[in-house]
Amino acid sequence: MNPDVIVVGDVMMDVSVESGALAKGGDVHGEVRLLPGGAGANAAVWAAAEGARVRLYGRVGNDLPGRLIGEALAERGIEVCLAQDPEVRTGAMLIMRRKGDRDMVADRGANARLSADDLPGELRAGAVLVSGYLLFAAGSHDAAVAALRRARSPLVAVDAASWPLLRDFGIERFFDATSDANVLLANQLEAAMMEGRRRRLHDGFAMGCVKMGPGGAEMWTPDGFLRARPPSMSTVDATGAGDAFDGVLLAALAGGAEPAEALQRACDAGARCADSFELWPAR
Repeated sequence: MNPDVIVVGDVMMDVSVESGALAKGGDVHGEVRLLPGGAGANAAVWAAAEGARVRLYGRVGNDLPGRLIGEALAERGIEVCLAQDPEVRTGAMLIMRRKGDRDMVADRGANARLSADDLPGELRAGAVLVSGYLLFAAGSHDAAVAALRRARSPLVAVDAASWPLLRDFGIERFFDATSDANVLLANQLEAAMMEGRRRRLHDGFAMGCVKMGPGGAEMWTPDGFLRARPPSMSTVDATGAGDAFDGVLLAALAGGAEPAEALQRACDAGARCADSFELWPAR
């Protein structure tokens, strides 16, 4: 049986550190969390929590973090299809929080080497999501394009992922590379970069969402524009909130929800994620 949602994206180990201050050359007490994450893994887990049957394609190293993440995903009901890289370690993200500030350091590791050969000839599902992070990295670019071309789904979505990476990649190049997608998912900064090409944006994507954090989200469809807001949002940590939005939106649409209902459920999921330090929903 085909899954409801297929996700092709990053799989990471997140190291979250919270401390009031650092002592150069010395030790301080703080809180350190090790959490499975990555844009693809996060979206897959939230889609599964919405009740969808989910399959995830990605790449990890032949190491303990890769095995732990695979096991954690399987425990959440995800059909895990992770290629194992014999040379490069599993990707990792360091998130350092202190005195209200947040700094991040990303090591994409094996994610940057996802190959088209790691994917099947067809991706059949109710919805397919491809992460822009794969598209923007030279080593995984061909895999992202192949995933979009091989998708056999009424909803073929791409997330714009990062405005600096999108800028450096090039807007026209992005449109060309995602010509097989019909759904765009972007935050306000990413969408603003495409504003000057509004006609091509709406001609290229039949459906799209602009995620606006506490302001909710806007969606365009062939039938018009929609807007939704979460009932409340006290942002503790916005990390992964956009991934939660993506996973729930596509799971809801693939499950037959009307766009307005799917958009509201996605906004609520993003708010729940931002209200917690946990990337994945509670079981």
